[in-house]
Amino acid sequence: MTFTVAIVGRPNVGKSTLFNRLAGRRLAIVHDMPGVTRDRREAAASLLGMDFRVIDTAGFEDANDGSIEARMRRQTDTAVAEADVVLMLIDARAGVTPLDAHFADYLRKQKTPVILVANKCEGKAGAPGMYESYALGLGEPVPFSAEHGEGLAELFDALMPYAKAAGALEDEEEEDPFEEPVPGDDEEIETEDRPERPLQLVIVGRPNVGKSTLVNRLLGEDRMLTGPEAGLTRDAISVEWEHQGRRIRLVDTAGLRRRANIDDPVEKLSASNTLEAIRMAEVVVLVMEAGAVLDKQDLTIARMVVEEGRSLVLAINKWDVVDKPQESLQRLSDRLETSMPMVRGLPTVTISALTGRGVDKMLDAVLAVHKTWNKRISTSRLNRWLEDVLAHHPPPAMPGGRRLKIRYMTQTKARPPTFIIFASKPEELPESYSRYLVNGLREAFDLPGVPIRLYVRGGRNPFANKKG
Repeated sequence: MTFTVAIVGRPNVGKSTLFNRLAGRRLAIVHDMPGVTRDRREAAASLLGMDFRVIDTAGFEDANDGSIEARMRRQTDTAVAEADVVLMLIDARAGVTPLDAHFADYLRKQKTPVILVANKCEGKAGAPGMYESYALGLGEPVPFSAEHGEGLAELFDALMPYAKAAGALEDEEEEDPFEEPVPGDDEEIETEDRPERPLQLVIVGRPNVGKSTLVNRLLGEDRMLTGPEAGLTRDAISVEWEHQGRRIRLVDTAGLRRRANIDDPVEKLSASNTLEAIRMAEVVVLVMEAGAVLDKQDLTIARMVVEEGRSLVLAINKWDVVDKPQESLQRLSDRLETSMPMVRGLPTVTISALTGRGVDKMLDAVLAVHKTWNKRISTSRLNRWLEDVLAHHPPPAMPGGRRLKIRYMTQTKARPPTFIIFASKPEELPESYSRYLVNGLREAFDLPGVPIRLYVRGGRNPFANKKG
């Protein structure tokens, strides 16, 4: 059992700093510029043994038109409605502002209970503002410093009644979701997937290609801020969701531009957040526009995903408005053949995030490539295959006419599939022959579209002297 805590307040009062403090790691972008947070983002949080779900929100803005600020405000209103309790932050050093008073009045009219938090109370400079905040009519303020971690015990006490009501005071230890089980020599494991853990699915792409629209379509609600403006998403926003009974942690990310074009410090932080999300992903969906399929920046992102060892699905968005579909697909096929031969068989799906066309096929591709990415092959099958390969196509002769001997092969891990071969002189094995082996593995064991890592080591078969 858990409960939900939403953090609200006017811009730049320290909401994201508090969010990161409660989540125990730097998830939300923190910057002195007001309005950095736009979407609401969620995380599991813990405070002195109390577990709950925390929601970071955009700053309260007094806007009700079609502007970005108004859309941000609607996201915050949704968070308040979903929460069991709201933490309203004020900047105690700045004192109570008219905007604080306006939104305190708004919160008093809502059904969700509110805890007033006077942030930036380190030292004595925040004391006058904290005492002034009693006038907001939200009860006794909690003196706090999100940056320095002061006031955690007081916040714990304020949240205690809601934790008790939800039974959320037990601290259960979680296993590492990426821990790799190791099979025996001849144990056949087709997949190392762990369905009790959510699949980590990250949506990436250039700015304004429809990533947030796609996430909203998948979730069936306006969960992410969308609009014609490029660069609306700044944080990597994670949402848990379920598809065909499979739990998925869906992550929307900021658009990635070429580094040389980024001057804004907040955009640099957003790009760093996106790269970190890719490193933690299991499957990455690269969203592209039908009119600019796999351009230079798309290729850069795709190679980055493959280098990190993540599985990749290509989603061509806005397919419903493309003029020459066959030409676009042929151009994509040619680009993949010449620019990304290391991951043959990448799943490619045409979609329309706006209408939902092709989205189910994209999810089928995600689940299929994730299963392949988790695949394990027994040592006995690998070495029978290797024996056949060496008989029909041995490694090229070394200087002096001697042939390099490949003695043994095993898979050391999945996620991505990783193999080691033991050879007499590993440094002499040509790169072209390694590629030949990788392509053979991909074809023989049905491993399309995922990175395959192959390492060559010296020495004899490490299991040759073992007795069964």
